[in-house]
Amino acid sequence: MKTTRMITRILALLVCFGCTGVKSVSSQAPGLVGLLTKDLGVTEKQAQGGAGAIFNMARENLGAEDFGKVANAVPEMDNLLKAAPKTGGLSSAIGGKTSLLGGSARKLAGLASLAGPFSQLGMKSDMVSKFIPIILSYVQSTGGDSVKNLLAGVLK
Repeated sequence: MKTTRMITRILALLVCFGCTGVKSVSSQAPGLVGLLTKDLGVTEKQAQGGAGAIFNMARENLGAEDFGKVANAVPEMDNLLKAAPKTGGLSSAIGGKTSLLGGSARKLAGLASLAGPFSQLGMKSDMVSKFIPIILSYVQSTGGDSVKNLLAGVLK
């Protein structure tokens, strides 16, 4: 009789845990798009496109090896890059000659080039400065300080 009660209680606990939908911590953690939509109140399309535009700009200003480290820290990187609006941007308006500019001027040209994609997504250019800290925090949590610092170097 005691064995039957114990088995019944164990089964009840198992059923209870199954009903509550206990999940692993990693499946509960929001991705970058989830963080952006939650923290900034933007749509999923805006979050994907805005992050993609920022990562495209970073890709243009980082070497392939360094951008690879950043990309490895962001599991959804391919989808984000594809979601970025296709625009000429300031870099294209300058004729792709940003390498002739000094480091600070090149970064400013890069950040200024984000105004067009953000506008195409229905966001004001000031949203760029709201996306960046969230993206940097996310990259730090998934790739560590060194990867975050690589990305921060081209976003400041």
